[in-house]
Amino acid sequence: MTDLLIRDAEVDGVPGVDVAITGDRITAIGPNLVAPTADVIDADGGALIPGLHDHHLHLHAMAADAASVRCGPPAVHDPAALATALGKAAGDDNGWVRGVGYIDTVAGDLDADRLDRLHSARPVRIQHRSGAMWVLNSAAVTATHLDSATHPGVERAPDGHPTGRVWRADTWLRARLPPSRPPRLNNIGATLTRLGVTGVTDATPDLSPQSQAAIAAAMSSGELPQRVHLLGTPPDDVSVSPAARLTVGPYKIVLADSGLPDLDDLAARIREVHNQGRAVAVHCVTREALLILLTVLDEVRTIPGDRIEHGALIPAETIEDLHRRGLTVVTQPGFVADRGHDYLRDVDKRDHPDLYRCRSLIDASVAVALSSDAPYGPLDPWAVITAAATRRAPTGEIIGSTERITAAQALTRYLTPADKPGGTPRHIHVGATADMVLLSAPLADILTAPAADAVHATLIGGHLANPD
Repeated sequence: MTDLLIRDAEVDGVPGVDVAITGDRITAIGPNLVAPTADVIDADGGALIPGLHDHHLHLHAMAADAASVRCGPPAVHDPAALATALGKAAGDDNGWVRGVGYIDTVAGDLDADRLDRLHSARPVRIQHRSGAMWVLNSAAVTATHLDSATHPGVERAPDGHPTGRVWRADTWLRARLPPSRPPRLNNIGATLTRLGVTGVTDATPDLSPQSQAAIAAAMSSGELPQRVHLLGTPPDDVSVSPAARLTVGPYKIVLADSGLPDLDDLAARIREVHNQGRAVAVHCVTREALLILLTVLDEVRTIPGDRIEHGALIPAETIEDLHRRGLTVVTQPGFVADRGHDYLRDVDKRDHPDLYRCRSLIDASVAVALSSDAPYGPLDPWAVITAAATRRAPTGEIIGSTERITAAQALTRYLTPADKPGGTPRHIHVGATADMVLLSAPLADILTAPAADAVHATLIGGHLANPD
């Protein structure tokens, strides 16, 4: 018995199509379907497309970000404004102030001493907008016992004292903070639903058991209705159940720009993961990191599913290597629209064509998927689609014009399956899981100016995820 009937939708460019859903599956597609007992949604000619999948974001960081002090543009531009923002912050239950989005143009190369001059009354930790570094003031340094810490991410001055800067050590640092639960994901789930996102890949490395359990609990309770694909579970966790909403993907490895790894160590780590039957997802945001990875893969070889996260700088001469090795690139052209003015100022002009490539990779038959890297990049997939099509910086200048793709091509990079990013886009067909987005107009009209307000309804597993 049909549970839901969508009438008069455009499906794959064909208008006037009805779609019947029973349980979590599409059971019939065609004109003038009859389902007397079904609930009916009138599409009024709007396009019905598969739900969007964001192939790289960070769920708990998004939730924490939403409750944090803005420490960079557009909210804060100078030291005085930053000091005011920190002073007005309510702080958490333990009296700590958490800041996000810092960039050096605000108050220079921030460390504990400089941060003390801005706010010393309470423990403060501020995350650089790259997500790679936390800066702690002296009160926070004392509270987390950085003096006696042995983690390699703890930066030290020549005299051996911690500078307050901690690199690529989120999980380790979190364990030294006052106890707290992972933030709730209800607002994140609602926001993703409004954007038409029915699934996400959480790319947080080395997820703690507590974080994994919190994500699973949020999904079970309905706070997070989206399907979730995890990259941060331990290397030997290869449990994948296609029928489950929570699945495990490649293992995330971070090649930190703050300290590149020894080639032998990286090779051993990738080989260990591959021997578990699991692919790797390798964070590469610099040219050096990418070249190191490709060098290591000469020895280790690739397996299906191996992927590069970000590919922020991909030299032209490496593109054929990516194709030959069967690597997928999961990239974020939204950064061009969000931070293009910084790239124009800080990145050598000769390197601009290498930034967040799309067109050249696709033309070379490299699998490409799009994503947000939220909260570090803009979450809205429709804004990312626009960025991929225009390559327009906030200043209005175009960065890497030859890397532009059409909005339709960009959309398909959000429609590929979680376990095959950059693969064949999902389609509306009988037997498919009913994860779908109903738009307010035909697809061609929407793609002339992609925007989130075109999302009329989002269905996950055959149920309206935004019934209000």
